[in-house]
Amino acid sequence: MSKLTVLGAGKMGEALVGGLLASGWRQPGEITCTARSEERLKELAARHGVDVTSDNAAAVSDADVIVLAVKPQDIEPLLAEISPYVRSDQTVLSVCAAITTAFIEKRLGVDVPVVRAMPNTPSVVHEGMAGIAAGKHASEAHLEICREILTHVGRVVTVAEDHLDAVTAISGSGPAYFALLAEAMIEAGILLSLSREISTELVVQTMLGSAKMMRDEHMHAVELREMVTSPGGTTIRAIRVLEQAGVRAAFLDAIQAAMDRSQELARGDSET
Repeated sequence: MSKLTVLGAGKMGEALVGGLLASGWRQPGEITCTARSEERLKELAARHGVDVTSDNAAAVSDADVIVLAVKPQDIEPLLAEISPYVRSDQTVLSVCAAITTAFIEKRLGVDVPVVRAMPNTPSVVHEGMAGIAAGKHASEAHLEICREILTHVGRVVTVAEDHLDAVTAISGSGPAYFALLAEAMIEAGILLSLSREISTELVVQTMLGSAKMMRDEHMHAVELREMVTSPGGTTIRAIRVLEQAGVRAAFLDAIQAAMDRSQELARGDSET
């Protein structure tokens, strides 16, 4: 079986490792993780039994798949460090936000297959959503390798790379939108005299159940809304208020703004 190296095993990198081990797709001895601090390396070794090192160059030398999981501001020095040791028969999977495959390919200096992915934070509980795109030298076989890795922490869709900014705006930032909605609904429950604990349980379980109905029953969002909305009832009264407040339009504008910002970051614009 091929060996996997995760460079920069933070939350997302560790989520991938945990998913691969839990599924049995990889054994601890087939995975190497790197991190800057010795404390973090000890945590990873103790928790997962994987090989650990702070030497990125050594970690990539015998890897079949290299996962780049560092923060975007750390990617350029990392690529400079590993470029002499990366080979064209390896596959590079990048989960670094806003870093293009062309950026990585240029700095590695070899015809290495690069696949870019945008997973989201629910990957930590193996319910993530990721979009992936192939770089210049990546074939369908390389995409399949990366799809298989990411499938162990959620679901995967394949898109053109110029659509990854839209993926970022919808599923990458999406957990924050749902969290904001949940926060508002929980506060509404408290306003209606429910305890915070009960209001939180009502909201979280309702969100989870609704998502499962749309996913597992292949139910369109409109179908679910219409199922709950009876003529002259409580739900249609609430929906009317939301529509009058422009909530739908606000979401469209917000997601467009997120995509615009993702494109700015990809161009290297660091201004907020």
